[in-house]
Amino acid sequence: MGTIAKQSIRGTIVTYLGIAVGFVTTFFVLTRFLTSEEIGLARVLVDAATLFIGLAQLGTNSSIIRFYPYFKDGDEDHGFFFWAMVVPLVGFIVFAFVYWACYAPLSSWFGEKSPLFVDYYYAVLPLAFFMLYQSICENTCNVLMHIVLPRGVRELMVRIGLLVLYLLYAFRILSLDGFVIGLCCNYAIAALINLCYFFHLHPVRLRPDWAYLRSNKPLVRRYLVYTGFLIVSAVTTTLAPTLSSFFVTAKMGLDSTGIFAIATYMAVMVSVPYRSLTAIASPQLAHAIKNQNRDECSRLIRQVSRNLLLVGGFILLAIWLNIDLIYHILPNGATYASARNVVLILGVSQLILATFTICLTALNYSRFYVFSLLWSLLMTVCAILLNNYLIPLYGIDGAALSNLLSYGLYYLLIILTVLVVGKIHVTDYRWWCILGLLAAIFVLNRIWQTWLPALNLWIDSILRSAVLLGSGVLIAYKAELSPEINEVLKSKWKN
Repeated sequence: MGTIAKQSIRGTIVTYLGIAVGFVTTFFVLTRFLTSEEIGLARVLVDAATLFIGLAQLGTNSSIIRFYPYFKDGDEDHGFFFWAMVVPLVGFIVFAFVYWACYAPLSSWFGEKSPLFVDYYYAVLPLAFFMLYQSICENTCNVLMHIVLPRGVRELMVRIGLLVLYLLYAFRILSLDGFVIGLCCNYAIAALINLCYFFHLHPVRLRPDWAYLRSNKPLVRRYLVYTGFLIVSAVTTTLAPTLSSFFVTAKMGLDSTGIFAIATYMAVMVSVPYRSLTAIASPQLAHAIKNQNRDECSRLIRQVSRNLLLVGGFILLAIWLNIDLIYHILPNGATYASARNVVLILGVSQLILATFTICLTALNYSRFYVFSLLWSLLMTVCAILLNNYLIPLYGIDGAALSNLLSYGLYYLLIILTVLVVGKIHVTDYRWWCILGLLAAIFVLNRIWQTWLPALNLWIDSILRSAVLLGSGVLIAYKAELSPEINEVLKSKWKN
């Protein structure tokens, strides 16, 4: 895959180093030294900030990737990055006022079950500001095809900072107030590093090029219409993924949010590869769409989807085959083991997200992007209704199930839209073979556990993983289910 392969592999390596730090943080610090309520508070603060920046960025992250090819002229960007920095600032100011105005109703909603979140309600604002510019600067580096350092900042440096903060709080060197302030400072440092790296990469002229805009009025109109669409779309696409966390917090309390958060930490490992692969593939996809190169679009979409299904599927199986061992190792694991099924359900949701986000990206960069708004509105409505109905019935399992059902419907509609309007088949023969292989391993694991009861948890988990996953990897390699991954592995072995 050339540049895509090199950058995504390096980015994935950095990401998994971050996961290693996150693993230590989650499984040996959080669950040992913090209560589930304290874990829930940290989780809901970050989720609230994530929702805030999704609204405040006013669609900048997507518009940067889509419109940069139209402004790029050698080393000249015609003031493009000026707008990339200023528009989110305007959005932050607007939504900060909205957030302030919503204090009374939100305090009433969260106050009964989660009063601790209400105490730190306004801490979301500085946290969101720094997370916003960390994200914007990372995306500007993405369009310049340099994702490794910004990915390292987000996945590794931020997590190391969080580990230090949790340890300082665990040993009461920091108070809870000090921890929240430290959380904001951690993201401030990350934003500053990304900003400095961006200035190092590219000669940026942080002032508008009015002459270029006046001579390209149709382009400006397209940008404004697209950005307006994204502002509305952000309300739905950003809200839906965090809804379950907020509903659990409001209806069940921060204790349940903490248990749900630990399960979520495990499940999101499934989608880690897509963060690197789509980050570097998206600019190339934007160029192909701009040049109306349908063959290149089809190739990229199928390639990315197939590889992410294979890698993400094996990660999900590795977690599920060892889920009992994971909770056995986990400090206070009995407290968190009630979310065992949540891990599987959310893991499948993350696999769907990882596999088909490239289709959403293609749709958003095309002239049919309005369809993604319609489907995201439908997804959000479904997520609200399902969370409201399923959580009282099934607790955190219901929250996970609502996430899976809303995501499943959303990406099914996205796939059908790409097929109908773009005439692009997302799947191919290899894709279905990969899905069949993953399903077969899942079924064989169930049969093994039914007919060969475990005498020793460690031996059983290691043996099942070695036999089932090892066989699956060998079959995938021999059958060349992913020629791109095979090529990378062969090149590494030759060296």
